[in-house]
Amino acid sequence: MGSLGAILSHPDDLYPLLKLKMAAKHAEKQIPPDPHWGFCFSMLHKVSRSFALVIQQLKPELRNAVCIFYLVLRALDTVEDDTGIHPDIKVPILQAFHCHIYNRDWHFSCGTKHYKVLMDEFHHVSTAFLELGKGYQEAIEDVTERMGAGMAKFICKEVETVDDYDEYCHYVAGLVGLGLSKLFHAAELEDLAPDSLSNSMGLFLQKTNIIRDYLEDINEIPKSRMFWPREIWNKYADKLEDFKYEENSVKAVQCLNDLVTNALNHVEDCLKYMSNLKDLSTFRFCAIPQIMAIGTLALCYDNVEVFRGVVKMRRGLTAKIIDRTKKIADVYGAFFDFSVMLKAKVNSSDPNAAKTLSRIEAIEKTCKESGLLNKRKLYVIRSEPLFNPAVLVILFSLICILLAYLSAKRLPANQPV
Repeated sequence: MGSLGAILSHPDDLYPLLKLKMAAKHAEKQIPPDPHWGFCFSMLHKVSRSFALVIQQLKPELRNAVCIFYLVLRALDTVEDDTGIHPDIKVPILQAFHCHIYNRDWHFSCGTKHYKVLMDEFHHVSTAFLELGKGYQEAIEDVTERMGAGMAKFICKEVETVDDYDEYCHYVAGLVGLGLSKLFHAAELEDLAPDSLSNSMGLFLQKTNIIRDYLEDINEIPKSRMFWPREIWNKYADKLEDFKYEENSVKAVQCLNDLVTNALNHVEDCLKYMSNLKDLSTFRFCAIPQIMAIGTLALCYDNVEVFRGVVKMRRGLTAKIIDRTKKIADVYGAFFDFSVMLKAKVNSSDPNAAKTLSRIEAIEKTCKESGLLNKRKLYVIRSEPLFNPAVLVILFSLICILLAYLSAKRLPANQPV
């Protein structure tokens, strides 16, 4: 759960955090008993962070397909990410990965921690994949083949231009959007979305991750791996790693703002895609990560901490987004709120200020024209505590005591507390 300090600063986070914790425990109990499915869902919780919960809220048949889709692509990404694998070995694996998912005996040792376990025990994923309906299998195979080919292409190719950047993001994330749209359609829950909109859904998430993960990627061992396009960063530095150093902070932030502005180009497509969704579970599955992405961009914009450590939303705000995202009005409201936050951070001295403001104002206009802004709760921008902090400390302590008591009550009679 969130830290006590964060809860005291944002007391209205407490209830969503408790709900999220209870929902996570409930989701853990829904793991199917079969060993291969048990492995897949438990692994999903270990490698997908907040996505595991929204995946498990999907309808069972689609939930299983999306779980396997995610793990297959996570495994493919683990091969691509492992900078210790020589390209002569890596490229053929990426290109043939769509065939390996049909082979119950295939595995390949790479990656670290949970990702290594996923790769070593990949036969569980293949076994589960072979139990999916044919429509799901075909969609997963198609995207895996196209993504593997695209990743292989960029093993030997740098991201030089903005077009390269969009192409790379299409291969590693836009195709995920296309695949998910096909899975939703195969489940007979949604109409098949246009490829352009599905692609933008993936690009918006991927570009947010690439922007946020600068420091982690540049410090990758044994070799850094970066996807910031040279066409953008070369306007501000001679070498991409220069942004790590404090003396280059001004230029680093200007480059960061340029990239955030580029990512905002996809927002209107994302809003259009989500406004066309009909099923509540698929809507929440799509909308929650998108809201978290616009929120992350609002935090990263003009923030030198991107080059010093990890910038991410507080856990309480994430819990609030998961709890309150139930209809398209909530999406327009969150995008509008975070756009307002972004707009307030734009400095007129930034070389891209006019372009950034133009993008933000276009997003605000789209949200206003939806006619839905007055039909949602304003929960993103709030800095004043709703309650006396001392009261919150007492309430939090009572909840902890109650939870400890209930846990003790569930212990066997002969087991010490």
